[in-house]
Amino acid sequence: MTTEQALVDKYGPLMTLLQVAELLDRSPEGLRITIRGSNALGRQLMLARVKIGRRVHFKAGLIARLVDCGSIDGSAA
Repeated sequence: MTTEQALVDKYGPLMTLLQVAELLDRSPEGLRITIRGSNALGRQLMLARVKIGRRVHFKAGLIARLVDCGSIDGSAA
């Protein structure tokens, strides 16, 4: 089973900020600060971000790629 399959099975195709924070072993507020900051992880997470109305979700497939490779866009993080 791939990381993507495991994440989709557990969380569905979209993950909440709380779920991503749990996966990355960070607090939700710490993850929000990381996303807003100008750092490599924040930029990678912005690529996976999807806004649905006022809610922020993250694509599970891209989060899996970030976990596996350390990068979503193919560059070294």
